[in-house]
Amino acid sequence: MAAVGASFNHVSRESSDIDRLANFYQEIFGFERIESPKFEFKVIWLRQSPSFCLHLIERNPNTKLPEGPWSATDAVADTKNLFRGHHLCFTVSNFDSFVKTLKEKGIETHERIQPNGKTKQVFFFDPDGNGLEVASQ
Repeated sequence: MAAVGASFNHVSRESSDIDRLANFYQEIFGFERIESPKFEFKVIWLRQSPSFCLHLIERNPNTKLPEGPWSATDAVADTKNLFRGHHLCFTVSNFDSFVKTLKEKGIETHERIQPNGKTKQVFFFDPDGNGLEVASQ
C-alpha cells in the first residue's frame, strides 16, 4: 500500500569529511548550502532544487560500518560497472561540457549510451566512493 501524499524529501550521505563532500557537490553540481539543525554531530544540508536536497552527516567514529561503498574491500572503484550498482543520477542541459569539466578536474569517468541510442550517460564517484551518474536531457 502506497503512503498517501508521500513525496521525496532528501538523500543522506555519511562522511568523515563532510566539508570536502559538500564542496564537491557544490562545485560539480551547483548545490547550495542551506540552514541545517544543530545536532550533537556536524551536518551540512545542501539543496539543488526545491525538490532535491542532500544531507551530509558526520560519520560516527564508533560505527562498524564501512565508510564508503569501496572502503570495505581492496577492489578499485569500477566506473565501468557502476551503472549496475547504487548511484544517484542527475540530468544536465549541456552533457558534453559537463563531461569535459569532470575530465579537466581529473575525475575518472565511464561514458555510455543507453540501448535506445538517445541518452548519453557518464558514471563517476564522489570523494567518498558514492556512485554518481549524469545523463543527457
